[in-house]
Amino acid sequence: MQKLAIIIASLVTSLISAQGQFEKGMTKADELLESGQYDQAVQLYERISSAETDNWLPAYHAARIQVVTSFNIKDKNELTARLEKAQQYIDKGTKISPDNPEFIVIQALLYTAWVAYDGATYGMMFSGKISSLYNEAKEISPENPRVLLSKAEWDMGSARFFGKDIKPFCQDVEKARNLFANFKAESEFHPNWGEERANQILANCE
Repeated sequence: MQKLAIIIASLVTSLISAQGQFEKGMTKADELLESGQYDQAVQLYERISSAETDNWLPAYHAARIQVVTSFNIKDKNELTARLEKAQQYIDKGTKISPDNPEFIVIQALLYTAWVAYDGATYGMMFSGKISSLYNEAKEISPENPRVLLSKAEWDMGSARFFGKDIKPFCQDVEKARNLFANFKAESEFHPNWGEERANQILANCE
């Protein structure tokens, strides 16, 4: 009985220590991200992901950084390398957490980065996939504000391209903003972005 108690105590101590290391690493990576050290943040998230093989959050954050920072890249080789790396993180995280709407949104944004880079070449190739991904994410999680916001922003871009009115989609952004007001992330490391972007879009709508 005493040996069993020692084993249990040892396991609990190990779990607490591992969780402490995870939180410490994620906090440091978040700080790097906030300070604009994007590549360093990605590298740290990647190391955490390698150690935390059953946790999707480090891969998610690494993928998101790679995708978001790719929108201003003009060199195709650099863009390709960044988005291929992002795809690896998406694939890894999706294996851990299948049908996760947060990853579906990032996948849609990855394709959108290609469309933003060269709409003439990649618009026809990826537009259908992007719309399908957002519909899938909305079906899985209709009250997720990032899903609704990202879908609305994509729909706005499509409307502008075809010379259509964007106002109907402003209503979707408004709904997303209302969802953000009541949204609470599962932890300090879970996805929690989008509210500021919603406010920016609505300011332009007005």
